[in-house]
Amino acid sequence: MTNSHRPVPTPPRPTDPGRELRRSVATVCLSGTLGDKLAAAAAAGFDGIELFENDLVVSAWSPAEVRARCADLGLTVELYQPFRDFEAVPADLLRANLTRAEHKFDVLADLGADTLLVCSSVAPAAVDDDALAAEQLRLLADRAAARGIRIAYEALAWGRHVSTWDHAWRIVDRADHPALGICLDSFHVLSREVDPAGIAGIPPGKIFFLQLADAPHLRMDVLQWSRHHRLFPGQGAFDLAGFVRLVLSAGYAGPLSLEVFNDVFRQSDPARTAVDAMRSLVHLEDGLHQAERPDLRFRRLPAAPGLTGYAFTEFAVDGRSGPVLQDVLRGLGFTHTGQHRSKPVQLWEQGDCRVVLNSAVTRPQASGTAAISAFALTTADPHRGVDRAGALHAPVLPRRRGPAEAELAAVAAPDGTSVFLAEPDDGWRADFLPTGNEVAGEAGLVGTDHLGLTQPFDHFDEAGLFYRSVLGLRRLGTEEYAAPFGLMRSRGFTDPDRTVRLALTVAVLRRGDWAPSVADPQHVAFGTDDIFGTAAALDRLGADTLKISDNYYADLVARFGLDEETVARLRRYGILYDRDPGGGELLHLYTPVYGGRIFFEVLQRRAGYDGFGDANAPVRMAAHRHQRLAET
Repeated sequence: MTNSHRPVPTPPRPTDPGRELRRSVATVCLSGTLGDKLAAAAAAGFDGIELFENDLVVSAWSPAEVRARCADLGLTVELYQPFRDFEAVPADLLRANLTRAEHKFDVLADLGADTLLVCSSVAPAAVDDDALAAEQLRLLADRAAARGIRIAYEALAWGRHVSTWDHAWRIVDRADHPALGICLDSFHVLSREVDPAGIAGIPPGKIFFLQLADAPHLRMDVLQWSRHHRLFPGQGAFDLAGFVRLVLSAGYAGPLSLEVFNDVFRQSDPARTAVDAMRSLVHLEDGLHQAERPDLRFRRLPAAPGLTGYAFTEFAVDGRSGPVLQDVLRGLGFTHTGQHRSKPVQLWEQGDCRVVLNSAVTRPQASGTAAISAFALTTADPHRGVDRAGALHAPVLPRRRGPAEAELAAVAAPDGTSVFLAEPDDGWRADFLPTGNEVAGEAGLVGTDHLGLTQPFDHFDEAGLFYRSVLGLRRLGTEEYAAPFGLMRSRGFTDPDRTVRLALTVAVLRRGDWAPSVADPQHVAFGTDDIFGTAAALDRLGADTLKISDNYYADLVARFGLDEETVARLRRYGILYDRDPGGGELLHLYTPVYGGRIFFEVLQRRAGYDGFGDANAPVRMAAHRHQRLAET
């Protein structure tokens, strides 16, 4: 290892007017060996990395070889971390710690890195003495400066004596050394009770590094919260845009760096995780404003497409599930109105509800299985939506089309579903030759209210960020409920005008071998203006609707105080009921499951009800189970 010396850094570093912020990702965010992590970070477009010590220790590459590999990939080592349990210790430990630090300075020199992260001590030997901590950190900074290295001191949220950003800053300020600054980690700051507003008052140049992580609001030990539940920006509940604005207002011009670890990312494909990470940073940066830092140039996204509704929902079917869904659609009052010009695809319609049955889609599923393979949303500017998707690293799908067929833009959602963007003039319907059947609208369905899409466990948060960032949807909220076969999580999304709604669900824990529920169910919810009239029409048409237990209706009387006549009408048609705190009401019914995983919902919203009836989901799931048992 080399022992080269460089000049003492003098923060703040000079910045070019209008330069872009760099983007960095900690190697701890990604799964695999160091080679896997570097390749994934570079492919996703990151400028640099935070190198986690464990990744270097287990690597077959020397620090100099890591530096060379990073250079080949266009990456820089922005930070080396962590250096633990240094400050406020007895003299004998201090000597050992300084010796340890000199070895780390050798490593940084070979890596070509100039910033070492020192996190607040959790060691039993550390004492609660700010003056001693400042004195020892000043001594460390002296030695670092002689090697051209900076020390970024960070308050761990579970630090033994220093656990908040303001405490760490007081120590750094007291030490008063040009090579000593503070590292701000959004999780450590926002998970604690200290107001972050004071960050804006930190002198320019003293924030040496910024680490970003989101997280859900949880009531639990902060160490376990940090280790298992961190997320990328936009996937949790923290106000990261506000936090970054505070840091930028203090003059920070270093990288926006992600330091996120949880149980999913530790096992996921690093290339996919890195793309998800980059998407989160691009979306976050798009929410910042040039006026706040005229010396920096923030990267901008094309505006989100203004969505106006659903054009159609497409089901992938085969020779067994296709005829089944055709019969189901007839029972729901749909009419087969079109046959695709060049593909084995049918169009079924009722009101503004459009369903496409596609027997040409090939997906890895068992015979007789149906699945939502695509859905199309209407927007005045589909190409803008595609441009935004590309800027957010969302795959834009190629599409083969024949003569006189509409050009539909499409992007791939994380679960493989194709999301089409279509103009609201229904030009895509010209792809279908009329069957001559007139749309009767016998059941009174008026339009698609929402889609319910079960997500793979490992990609639930990724999917939420995709729909928020690419389509500009807003998160309605997250609900958890105890279902018959495990805890479920549901997260709703919508556009500002409530013309498009999505409900994403996932089993919170991976299930074992005994799981007699429907695997990855999906459904389409159709709206009606008169749920009782529609239910009566479905009865006449011979539709098979889900039977709900009498116990449920007895409980409705107790919970909501509904009169007996209303409850009797609900029971007659298997209609479920929910009421929100504002008095909004949801009345909805379901079909059985078809094609292994598909069912339909019919609903009426009253008085501004804005949810998805999650309180009734366990009732529906149990009723589906009872029906399957009755059929065997």
